[in-house]
Amino acid sequence: MSAVFALCSSMVFSQNFKTSATAKGGKEFPKTDAERKAVFQVYFPGAKSVVLEGGDGMQNVKSAITKDQEGFWNVSTSPLEIGFHYYWFRVDGRRTNDPNTELYFGYGQPTSGIEIDSGEDFFFEKKVRHGKIINDSLYSEITEGKRNVKVYLPPGYGTKRFPVLYLYHGTGEDITGWEKQGHLSNILDNLFAEKKAEEMIVVMDYGVALTAEEEKMPDDYPRTVLSSQNIDKIMIQELIPFIERKYRTNGKKAVAGLSRGSYQAMLIGARHPELFSAIGAFSPVIYEGTAPEPFRELPIGNLLKAKQKPFLFIGIGTKEERRFQDYNHILTAYLGQNRYPYVRYQSEGTYHEWLTWRRCLYQFAQKIFR
Repeated sequence: MSAVFALCSSMVFSQNFKTSATAKGGKEFPKTDAERKAVFQVYFPGAKSVVLEGGDGMQNVKSAITKDQEGFWNVSTSPLEIGFHYYWFRVDGRRTNDPNTELYFGYGQPTSGIEIDSGEDFFFEKKVRHGKIINDSLYSEITEGKRNVKVYLPPGYGTKRFPVLYLYHGTGEDITGWEKQGHLSNILDNLFAEKKAEEMIVVMDYGVALTAEEEKMPDDYPRTVLSSQNIDKIMIQELIPFIERKYRTNGKKAVAGLSRGSYQAMLIGARHPELFSAIGAFSPVIYEGTAPEPFRELPIGNLLKAKQKPFLFIGIGTKEERRFQDYNHILTAYLGQNRYPYVRYQSEGTYHEWLTWRRCLYQFAQKIFR
């Protein structure tokens, strides 16, 4: 959901602003200060109207905007929430990215992003041994097409065999999300260096799997449920065999995801509890037609009957929307009533955005493959 911010006629630049971590090299803007206010400067000399818009975590932000004689539009905001936020400008009615920032795939397209410092450094690059992310692909007989994946190999790769975490992104994003917005390499490199987690391979799979015919179905068709069911088949029949043939794996597996990816992780894990030692649901959601019967399409009941029960981790930001909070309560209440062991994690002060999910991965990775 996007938010359009109110415009004012005056603005003040503080001397304490620092360039955002999302700015392109050599660019000064956007900037933020210790109060989490942000300033932007964009050059749209021919524009008659420029409006700042943004996603989750920015809905209540107010802004002031002015245009100088050289054609630069200067924007300052009220304090933003901590975390990573997508944003863009509406330039004479047309959605336009900030030319000063790196682009991140979100809301179904390359989109500008800004990082509001939370004071944490667990996802920063540090002087430790580094793993690497490589691009790979496989052909799927199920969707009759090529599927791209990203594979993180830990610093010690090549010395022994490793467990594998299969990890999914959210709606409107793609396999670059965990690498760029999620800072997965930094999080895991730092954990491994501190001996807080077991080294692992991570496979970042694409969260959409529809055949050419299924792509033509009307928008009101339950596409997410169908796509997730296809992903389950791809995982079991194609992706896991592909990864275990090509990489040095030890047979141990976990599955996790954020938002829509959490639904996919729970679906796959619940259908095959014998294959996965852990399931991570970061900001879990429900989908088409399942709200009245939350577990109709999601066979959580299978976990209750499993001989070897996977470790279950459920994380959510404390400022996420009501619908996410409500489903989180439904899910945890169901597990509690049925005495299924799980770990509940709350990311303090964050919305449905990447700081929540980085924190979830940081916590989850420390608890699996032990």
